[in-house]
Amino acid sequence: MKFLFMIIFMMPLCFKKNMFWLVQMMLFLMMFLFMNINLSIISYSNFSYMMSIDIISFGLILLSIWICVLMIMASEKLYKMNYYVEFFLFNLIFLLLMLYLTFSVMNLFMFYLFFEGSLIPTLMLIIGWGYQPERIQAGLYLLFYTLFASLPLLMGIFYVYNKMDNMMMYFMKFINLNYFLLYISMILAFLVKMPMYFVHLWLPKAHVEAPVSGSMILAGIMLKLGGYGLLRVFIMMSKIGIKFNYIWIIISLLGGFYISLKCFCQVDIKSLIAYSSVAHMSIVISGIMTMNYWGYLGSYILMIGHGLCSSGMFCLANINYERMHSRSMYINKGMMNFMPSMSLWWFLLLSSNMAAPPSLNLMGEISLINSLIGWSSMTMIMLMLISFFSAGYSLYLYSFVQHGKFYSGIYSFYTGLSREYLLLILHWLPLNLLIIKIDYVMVWL
Repeated sequence: MKFLFMIIFMMPLCFKKNMFWLVQMMLFLMMFLFMNINLSIISYSNFSYMMSIDIISFGLILLSIWICVLMIMASEKLYKMNYYVEFFLFNLIFLLLMLYLTFSVMNLFMFYLFFEGSLIPTLMLIIGWGYQPERIQAGLYLLFYTLFASLPLLMGIFYVYNKMDNMMMYFMKFINLNYFLLYISMILAFLVKMPMYFVHLWLPKAHVEAPVSGSMILAGIMLKLGGYGLLRVFIMMSKIGIKFNYIWIIISLLGGFYISLKCFCQVDIKSLIAYSSVAHMSIVISGIMTMNYWGYLGSYILMIGHGLCSSGMFCLANINYERMHSRSMYINKGMMNFMPSMSLWWFLLLSSNMAAPPSLNLMGEISLINSLIGWSSMTMIMLMLISFFSAGYSLYLYSFVQHGKFYSGIYSFYTGLSREYLLLILHWLPLNLLIIKIDYVMVWL
């Protein structure tokens, strides 16, 4: 509750002149205070009627605060241009408030309310600070894809209330609902948010049109809302889940393979990173659907790892965009000559993206591969292909952008700002150092 009030009281600060850095420092402080919370090993801790956290909420709230701090750091251009910077900060803090509440409320209806509420500030980010005129269309895609699946979820929540007479997540384990329509309506909204293949088209569109902060929050947190929701609702639908989950596993694995191939056809850097997110999330969906311990653990770790890695890659794409004013790979060629130091950061983040050690992505993917092969050995073929092509498109992006003949329109040599290096370090360090303490997560989960 104290952190909730801290976020609320930060809102008036946004409208004061030159408070850009103060808000950022306050969020850093909040992040380090939040890390000191004592978590119960077995179940929910800091329990109250409305709010509580367990290890899943804890990790995702930490990730939300961290990504929001880095969003401010990445958006310094807005501050220099003074482009509605006060409203931008307010929008960001409001988004953080929505995410904090989504991950910490115990009531299923309140979860739905904040889950949908986080859509509004994201939409404002895309429409208000996006780069191209097509951002209106991208915003509409995001809105209608999400809302189309959300009404069945609301109906499902009312049905659960009718059966249980309360909507507390804690009591869900005492009920098992065995209706196919309810099962579909409860998980569809989360599958769209992940996004699952077939309902993923809003994601590349939204990423391409969004500003760097919009891309960071979309890749870092918004996709994780779907995974978090699935982990929560499957508690009460385990019986029917075991019966029908194979449908989503098959769609996700085949879709993940197809999207990995599609990554090789992209010429837009942001679009390629967005499609790679869909491929990663397809393995997360499959892992959750196996409904075993390895899948649960692996999906959680990969969600945290992917949030940091994908967000960092969008920062790199934006650093290039600010110099070259284009996201096309044909123009962003031979960047090793233009920004040699950035070449190292491209390599580090892309190697983490292809799940190289010691990144969290590696740990998550090993757990998920364990889980899926334990569920059915037939999944081995698709997992091999997805892992191979994931390394393939990461190397394709690196070699295409860094090597080759340099675009002749620019002649200056420019290594980058210290702020940009700090931003990339703050993405890369947690991604690769958290694996040292991964035993904590395994004990808690």
